[in-house]
Amino acid sequence: MLKELVVLAVDDDLINLKLLKSMLMKNPNVKEVLEAKNGVDAIDIIRTRDDINLILLDIIMPIMNGLEMLKVVRCDKNIEQVPIIVLTTDETKKTEALELGANDFLMKPIRNGELTQKIESLIL
Repeated sequence: MLKELVVLAVDDDLINLKLLKSMLMKNPNVKEVLEAKNGVDAIDIIRTRDDINLILLDIIMPIMNGLEMLKVVRCDKNIEQVPIIVLTTDETKKTEALELGANDFLMKPIRNGELTQKIESLIL
């Protein structure tokens, strides 16, 4: 049985967003991919949708970065349980992201096999 996942991809780089969406839509468990360009937009989306199963979160973004967004999400009782995988090129942020409540971590460039494996370990 296939699960119908709704994934929120948060990244200020449009090329990265399109690449993520392309990878995710090849996964038979993913029904929909929502996109946000920064943490503020992402939180707005999360608060209007109660069907988001997973957040893929870039760290380095304008307006509200990924670490700031993690703090907000993990303090909100309505959305704190949504699994979050942090995506970044900066290995030094891994510990901080995990301490702030990220469920997992992926180094960019993202590889489809790694992404699928992380999703399956967290969700399925």
